[in-house]
Amino acid sequence: MQQVIHLRGEIIVTSLMWFQAIAILVIFLIFIGLMMTRKLPTILALPAMAILFALIAGVPWMSSDPEATTIAKTVLAAGSMRLSGAIAGLIFGAWFGQILNKVGITKSIIRKAAELAGDKPMMIAILFFVTASIIFSAAGGLGMVILVGTIVIPIMLTAGISQFVASIVVLSSVGVGALFNVSNWAVYVDVLGLTVDQIADYTLVAALPLIFISLAMIVFYIKKDGKGRKSWSMPTNTGGDGGNGSSGPNGGNGAKKVPAIALISPIVPVILVFAFKIDIVPAVIIGALVTIILTWPKRPIHILSSALVEGIQDIAGALALMIGIGILLNSVMAPQVAALISPLIESVLPSSPWTYVIFFTLLSPLAIYRGPLNVWGLGSGIAALFVTAGMTPVAAMLALRVVSNVQAVSDPTNSHNVWVADFTKSDINEILKKTLPWMMVAVLISMIAGAFMIF
Repeated sequence: MQQVIHLRGEIIVTSLMWFQAIAILVIFLIFIGLMMTRKLPTILALPAMAILFALIAGVPWMSSDPEATTIAKTVLAAGSMRLSGAIAGLIFGAWFGQILNKVGITKSIIRKAAELAGDKPMMIAILFFVTASIIFSAAGGLGMVILVGTIVIPIMLTAGISQFVASIVVLSSVGVGALFNVSNWAVYVDVLGLTVDQIADYTLVAALPLIFISLAMIVFYIKKDGKGRKSWSMPTNTGGDGGNGSSGPNGGNGAKKVPAIALISPIVPVILVFAFKIDIVPAVIIGALVTIILTWPKRPIHILSSALVEGIQDIAGALALMIGIGILLNSVMAPQVAALISPLIESVLPSSPWTYVIFFTLLSPLAIYRGPLNVWGLGSGIAALFVTAGMTPVAAMLALRVVSNVQAVSDPTNSHNVWVADFTKSDINEILKKTLPWMMVAVLISMIAGAFMIF
């Protein structure tokens, strides 16, 4: 009799867990739909999901036991601080980007590229792709995209490059720059417990295929589309003040004269991290100081302080997003929630090099529309669960970084994609359709190379 009661109890518990797991999956799909249709912003969707997941799994709101997992303490309070290292890296990276802008290095690099390219459309597009990639490796965010875009896009269109090609030159360089931007690496340190050295070791695996495929895509569409119209009216509203009203290589207010040696400033933090294994924040600080020393502006202290304030303003949305990601991470890593989700993750977890390649290549489009493989959304939580289910942190990191190439270039929900499409008067969904196959090829190559390094 006792055995029958015991078995019935196990069946009831198992049924309840399946019901909870299905409820979490339904909530997950509903929120994905809300984010895809832009009815709910991601910065609100992530913490809302975190709370609902915890409630469904039975995590208490508060507890008298200081060691207990609770929504108030573990999910909300500790979760909001979970990505503090990544947030610090983001702040210092934005600060560095504003310094490069204020001392005139960003515009000087673009002007040099324009001078080298002359009036050859193919050369202009390739040089601007390389130049913008270098700039975005030092500083990302919509403000920097607007600053660079308002300079390089008019030059490309005036040279006869089509609006679509001008768009993908900028968007592809955003993707490449994001991989080398060391301030972005801190999120993998916080989420997966990796070292900066481990992340650096696999950066070229993710970056080189993207670089070559992006160049091939740009060359292909320049030859396919032919020359675009040379008469083009730049929009009066650039979507923000990040462009400073610049409408040409010299900018609206004239370019600042900077020494040629100072043009290496954007890659100083990257060199320090790769070659000297310096941590992210000190590498960025040294890069900022080197920039000030090489350019020595009239008011260096004012530039350093104002750049910090303006840099934080530029990334306010990204900071809020990181807090939401941290809250969601702590929710899905709570024992009660992980016990429900982990069996689902384990059932689809790739266990061999080829299943690893096929799995993440075919599912790479799930990085767009704030999907489950988007590192700036649910992807961080999913990656943490992959590790819990048995995948190595390095394998999870590489997969997420490679798949993020699709998101960086093709995702219509990116603020920089929206701005570029609006500025060039291009169809944002056309950009998605034409770039997605190329990005998936880049993912495939990176995953094959990475699989045989990891497994």
